Amino acid sequence: MENTTITPFNLIGIEIRTNTKGIVELATDMQNLWGKFIAQNIAGQIPNKIDNTVYAVYTDYEGDYTKPYTAFIGCKVAEVDSIPDSMVARSFHGGKYAKYIAKGNLLQGSVVNAWKHIWSLNLDRKYTADFEIYGEKAANYLDAEVEILVGIN
Repeated sequence: MENTTITPFNLIGIEIRTNTKGIVELATDMQNLWGKFIAQNIAGQIPNKIDNTVYAVYTDYEGDYTKPYTAFIGCKVAEVDSIPDSMVARSFHGGKYAKYIAKGNLLQGSVVNAWKHIWSLNLDRKYTADFEIYGEKAANYLDAEVEILVGIN
């Protein structure tokens, strides 16, 4: 784990409300959201994309990670002037984050296992927005590296 600061940025993508209280419900919700993102080629429809990096964002927390929150999947964009139907734009203010790297097979739960570890830590979390970043090192899902940024005070 290392601490880092991120600058403000904008994303366009799709989202749902979910929670971590029921891990099966969370897994189903996230599989459905990822399934829609991939099947409908959402990334290919996002205008003003900066690159092909995909962000999974957890935000709008009603409390800690066990309470309802919004899960979002999308791409970073230069501007949010044009938002396709059925998509949403999100702006994030940046700030201080603890950075983790999830390594391994994405289909065998490498990211979920990293979150389970993060949830067990005594972090002074901000609960504004947390991010999974799927860049070039995540392209090989069998041996992926995914950055996880957790907002901290």
